[in-house]
Amino acid sequence: MANSGLQLLGFALSLIGVIGLIIGTILPQWKMSAYIGDNIITAVAMYQGLWMSCAFQSTGQMQCKVYDSILQLDSALQATRALMIVGIIVSIAGLGVACMGMKCTNCGGDDKVRKARVAMTGGIVLLVGALCAIVACSWFAHNVIRAFYNPFTPVNTKFEFGAAIFIAWAGSFLDVLGGAMLAASCPRSKQVSKYPPMASARPPSSTKEYV
Repeated sequence: MANSGLQLLGFALSLIGVIGLIIGTILPQWKMSAYIGDNIITAVAMYQGLWMSCAFQSTGQMQCKVYDSILQLDSALQATRALMIVGIIVSIAGLGVACMGMKCTNCGGDDKVRKARVAMTGGIVLLVGALCAIVACSWFAHNVIRAFYNPFTPVNTKFEFGAAIFIAWAGSFLDVLGGAMLAASCPRSKQVSKYPPMASARPPSSTKEYV
């Protein structure tokens, strides 16, 4: 059965990973304008995220605009939004379940086997949430790469990876690592001998008293 130190480390990594997922989902720097070819105008940098698009000027000012309608968005962007939200919600639920099953908490009573199973369940839920986030980030990155190398895409509309997608990726992998550590809390079944215990070969002592 996993020790409490491993469970605490897994919970801490998962918590940091969930925070990274939330920050990465909110930030608008999922992709940024690429300066290639004749596109050497660097006075304005364009950023696009899951919720808004921003223009960063060389003077230090940033102007952002939230997307007006969900129906006007690309289907890939809508799917990325949904997967990131599902991943965050599932990961937070996994943290709650794992917290109840950890050895250092008093939730769930004193049954160590049951607490270990609860912690293992929380780790599995965290792995599912991290998988949703990894799929979302990888899908978004694939679309950025495909549009970048598409010869029909205008040079001034090509984008490359921003900082937010790397933060979300890092949070996803920390979530996977922490979930795997918590999932290692699977209790070991006790080995029961197939053979009955052998009786003692020593003859019973007599209780008779001799005069």
